[in-house]
Amino acid sequence: MAVAPLILASASPRRRELLAQLGVEYICKPADIDETPYAGESPDAYVRRMALEKAGAARRRHPDSGAWVLAADTTVVVDGAVLGKPQGKEDALRMLAVLSGRAHVVTTAVCLMGASAESTVLVKTRVQFIPLTRPECEAYLESGEAWDKAGAYGIQGLAGAFVAGIDGSYSNVVGLPLSETWQLLRDQGIRTALSPEISPEVVDE
Repeated sequence: MAVAPLILASASPRRRELLAQLGVEYICKPADIDETPYAGESPDAYVRRMALEKAGAARRRHPDSGAWVLAADTTVVVDGAVLGKPQGKEDALRMLAVLSGRAHVVTTAVCLMGASAESTVLVKTRVQFIPLTRPECEAYLESGEAWDKAGAYGIQGLAGAFVAGIDGSYSNVVGLPLSETWQLLRDQGIRTALSPEISPEVVDE
């Protein structure tokens, strides 16, 4: 099993909670990077690049730690367009109006980076919203939930009432797909609450 601690390159409280749910010991070291999409960059390429850049930035800050770094990036995609975090009330209302009464895709890239190896997975979940009125959207924004979330909503909060159904990973919509993240950690020998206990060998006398 890995001895060095895991570094979570994220300030997201949702990702911290989900990682803790797996029973992983980690330290939180958010990575500050430029999150501006490149011109013509696809949503899949964008989230992969963001996850890799976050992980790389955290590793450069702790080059001698020997720790693995876990980073993730989540975005909401409608008709091939990325909906990031809202820049204000009108931007959030615009996003919710776009999502109203239709399906969208939540895409997350998760990157696990070590000193000499890295693995990245891409996870997509289809989410169907019910039709929303502007007053309902305004009431939701009053909750304060929208401002640090892609697509201006958090499925684990009040906006769960907007969701008619999902196809795929629920935890991915929250911000960290648990199954895929656990498999990345498991494959590198990083201990979780699901890691088998190592039984001492029985020596015959």
